[in-house]
Amino acid sequence: MPGLSYSLPAWACQTGAKLRKIPTSPCFGCYAMKNNYVRYPAIKEAQYRRLDAINHPDWVEAMAAVIKRQKWFRWHDAGDLQSKEHMAKIIEVCKLTPDTKHWLPTQERQYLPAPEDVPENLIIRLSAAKVDGTAGNAWSHSSTVVTDGSPSCMAPKQNGKCLDCRACWNKDIKNVSYGKH
Repeated sequence: MPGLSYSLPAWACQTGAKLRKIPTSPCFGCYAMKNNYVRYPAIKEAQYRRLDAINHPDWVEAMAAVIKRQKWFRWHDAGDLQSKEHMAKIIEVCKLTPDTKHWLPTQERQYLPAPEDVPENLIIRLSAAKVDGTAGNAWSHSSTVVTDGSPSCMAPKQNGKCLDCRACWNKDIKNVSYGKH
């Protein structure tokens, strides 16, 4: 990815914990619960420290200080939103870092803010709950997982890298599809 990300433990996903049990869900066989995410205990420990840090009174300012020099930022390459308060704090971080483009994929529909409360530099992509499904019309932007071999995500064709692609951060692109992995 072209910038930093904020990784939380996938074990703390609320909706994902339910979807992980459903074979037709993109959360089934969760990538963030295997490979390097579990191979190295320090990674899991750091994810739990980040989860706890969300409740620290200085979290918003600390995150803004880290992110402000980044052109691109991804929220939750593992894990997901924890509460409406967590979402509100992310919005505040985005407001404090207006020169950074933020991307937030989520399954946590219950924590979506009012559309008018989303800063211009933040794109929230509601994730489809079913492989080869859609996220419906519940939100303006979405992400889907497909098995038909025609994902719009270019990373698999680019040695697993975004390179110059920024589709996930682009508000003109309503849906980004990823191949099932």
